[in-house]
Amino acid sequence: MLKIRQHLVDAMVAHCSAEHPIEACGVLPGPIGGDIPDRIVPMVNTERSSVLYRFDPDEQLAVWTRMATQREWPVVIYHSHTGSRAYPSKTDAVFATLPEAHYVVVSTRDPEAVEVRSFRIVGGEVEEEPVEVEAGRSGARRRID
Repeated sequence: MLKIRQHLVDAMVAHCSAEHPIEACGVLPGPIGGDIPDRIVPMVNTERSSVLYRFDPDEQLAVWTRMATQREWPVVIYHSHTGSRAYPSKTDAVFATLPEAHYVVVSTRDPEAVEVRSFRIVGGEVEEEPVEVEAGRSGARRRID
């Protein structure tokens, strides 16, 4: 199960919506060994495509280096689908190389009903997982189904 704070979900959706119709991408780091992200790092999609994303290699190296120096790792790797549902494509599954990461797909095909779903992808096998969103300071929680 992915546990995530509401402001991070809002930031992912805002980034993905702003980049539409190009797929957006980024990472949500958290402490090494932890499973809850604590910040968002929007990244550049070097493909500038509506059907494919790829991190800029120099930017990815800089982001991963910063995470390492701050004792963080990529808890969530996210990207958007601009014309399809929030489910990893075959290409997404092939390029998902971090089995410990949550892979979040944000569908922006309907701006009135943006869809956010999380998956574990190991060896190309995709398994959807529940998402528990913690709202603000109250600690109130809800599930995205």
